[in-house]
Amino acid sequence: MASLVAVEDLHVDFATPTGTVAAVRGLDLTVEAGECVAVVGESGSGKSVTARTLVGLAGPAARVRAARLELGGQDVLDLSVRRWRRLRGRLAGLVVQDALVSLDPLRTVGAEIAEVLATHDVVGRRERAGRAVHLLDQVHVPQPERRARQRPHQLSGGLRQRALIASAIAGEPALLIADEPTTALDVTVQAQILALLAERRDAGQSLLLISHDLAVVGRLADRVLVMRDGRVVEQGPTARLLRAPTHPYTRQLLAAVPSASSRGRRLAEPPRLREHCGVPVLTRPPLPTRPPVDPADPVLVATGLTKRYGAHTVVRDVSLTVTRGETIGLVGESGSGKSTVARMVAGLLAPDAGEVTFEGVPWTAVAERNRRPRRRRLQVISQDPLSSFDPRYTVGRVVAENLDPGGDRVDRRDRVVDLLRRVGLGAELLDRHPRGLSGGQRQRLAIARAIAPRPSLIVCDEPVSALDVSVQAQILDLLAELRAADGTALLFISHDLGVVHHLADRVSVMRDGAVIEQGPVGDVFTYPRHEHTRALLDALPTLEPTARP
Repeated sequence: MASLVAVEDLHVDFATPTGTVAAVRGLDLTVEAGECVAVVGESGSGKSVTARTLVGLAGPAARVRAARLELGGQDVLDLSVRRWRRLRGRLAGLVVQDALVSLDPLRTVGAEIAEVLATHDVVGRRERAGRAVHLLDQVHVPQPERRARQRPHQLSGGLRQRALIASAIAGEPALLIADEPTTALDVTVQAQILALLAERRDAGQSLLLISHDLAVVGRLADRVLVMRDGRVVEQGPTARLLRAPTHPYTRQLLAAVPSASSRGRRLAEPPRLREHCGVPVLTRPPLPTRPPVDPADPVLVATGLTKRYGAHTVVRDVSLTVTRGETIGLVGESGSGKSTVARMVAGLLAPDAGEVTFEGVPWTAVAERNRRPRRRRLQVISQDPLSSFDPRYTVGRVVAENLDPGGDRVDRRDRVVDLLRRVGLGAELLDRHPRGLSGGQRQRLAIARAIAPRPSLIVCDEPVSALDVSVQAQILDLLAELRAADGTALLFISHDLGVVHHLADRVSVMRDGAVIEQGPVGDVFTYPRHEHTRALLDALPTLEPTARP
């Protein structure tokens, strides 16, 4: 029986003003019925281009060549746009990373799913609305009848991602291509989605998984391909590759995964071979020591924060203290109130009760004009960086507007280039606009802008969620260096508990708008007292591969 996906010697090139970019070079790939194959690698390695090429969405600027490119036994190398539209959704469904730009903003989520049902004649017209609700319920969207009547902007990032997955599986495709399908999801919802994908795989649906989360790969994949610079550098069964990788790049990716065991150590640098009691062991280089925490010198104190929308209380009586050089983790499911707390702390949203003092001075109890002179001291890295940029600004201007005043044009440009370099971006991006960057590049741009004025506190709302593991490692090392060098404090909001365990000193766990547990991160994550904290930790995927039933 022919493979569902059969690719031989695939090349994908893009014409740019400065020349041709080879995005994929000589890739071979097969996916069998009921098999999950994962493709991993850093940004720019060719993962997403490969996924889009398989469904005819490489783009008009792409030049696609292959000795063989078959989907379901059909040669799809030179298909017309019309024929691709019939195949997409029925033979292969695609889930992309950025759900907001993939869902039609003018239509309800239910109508979006119904279009797939209609295009591929899955059910009759009268049944489509009910089937759309059923699909939303299948991907664990709460109140699916209500959500089906809402538009994408009315949903959280996690709900939008689940709605996109529902749309992708509506046509009952033989192959599901999932490009970072769980990036926007908290650990409990991520576990539900992974269980759903595993169920579909076990029922015979094939899955091509693109992910920078190696723990997610270990949970689902039968085989793994590791890509770098458009080429596959290593491939093999998941268990073998995660436990005993042979290529140095694969070993580097695995070493960059943050966890409790990586606390106090650099992630971006390769492990060093040292001797311990006569036995050679691999160890990570240590991070610089941060200044000692002085409880008598808090940089921020939030007391009794409460926020209501009508009769619904989204945050209730939340109190936090952050001292200089300290990192406080704030974790919880989507909708638990984390981002609302962040916006109140940053002075972007007025609390209905409670107050915030920043560097010993009232912050939320004063007018914005009184906060403005001190805003440079408190910076924000938002979850959706693009919406926080002025669309008229270039990359260079986005960063430059946050620099301390002084210096001539050449000096300011050099300072901007240095900030971009520190977050892994090049000077060639200076004159581009943020909308032309990838999601990971935008997030790094937001970080460069936030660190430019050397603030005393950065409110980080999912600052590394869009980054692959190697770039994430660089950013986490950079934040730890800022904490040590400048005494910068971090309020770090994340659904990735491994990142929080690696970076945070203390952690607060939120549920339904309230803090249910808090304390030193090692105590809370090792000996959780609240059952919801235990559920979050139990849902966290690990690098240990999951055996097929």
